[in-house]
Amino acid sequence: MRVAVLGLGEAGSLYAQGFAARGATVIGFDPAVSVAPEGVGLAADAPSAVRDADVVASLVGASAAPAVARSVLAHLAPGAVFADMNTGSPEDKRRMAAEAEAAGVAFADVAIMAPVPRAAELTPLLVSGPGAARLRELWSGLGVPVTVAGPEAGDAAGLKLLRSIFMKGLAALIFESVTAAERLGSGEWIRDQIAGELGPDGAALVERLVSGTRQHAERREHEMRDVEGFLGSLDSPAWMTASTVRWLHAIASGEL
Repeated sequence: MRVAVLGLGEAGSLYAQGFAARGATVIGFDPAVSVAPEGVGLAADAPSAVRDADVVASLVGASAAPAVARSVLAHLAPGAVFADMNTGSPEDKRRMAAEAEAAGVAFADVAIMAPVPRAAELTPLLVSGPGAARLRELWSGLGVPVTVAGPEAGDAAGLKLLRSIFMKGLAALIFESVTAAERLGSGEWIRDQIAGELGPDGAALVERLVSGTRQHAERREHEMRDVEGFLGSLDSPAWMTASTVRWLHAIASGEL
């Protein structure tokens, strides 16, 4: 199997290297990267990377994803699947799927359901859209856990955004508790209290949520703004989500 990976940041590099280790021929492209991950070939440009690929995996970030997809769809081989693995809104995914269909390309909306550094290419995936079944068939052969979430592009993205309400909201709640406690000199005490409620791995989870939120606050703010829009489309309250956005913005901007 030949896989093209567009975007060789943290997640893209882990996926590219993991696919290669599992026997796939992997070609990557990222304009900011000059040294490929181990076992991965490096293309001169995106069209060269996707040519003859069975699957094109896009991990370029939500803001760049539509333009990157547009730039390569005409270069995909017949029968190839374009897998958009960026966290975006269901509406964005549906627009991309329509453009892919017009180009004769099977589109897969892929939601990555946990932080990639934890399990790399074995991170569970939810997939929807016209290319979902084919992607599951191809990547299951590499041992990648893929679950089809629905027939339409945007189905997987929507489910991930619902999960984000809880996961990012939990992180915001921890920040609010710890920030107040630290002003009383009781930061460690409240961390211990929270960890105890979260079970045997509670302390590690608290630390992962705090450090991960600080590291990725800007990207997660964008994600939670997509959640706000999605909940609005469902006519569902977004009070907790709005507060989470405020926390993420404050952390990303250096206010806290």
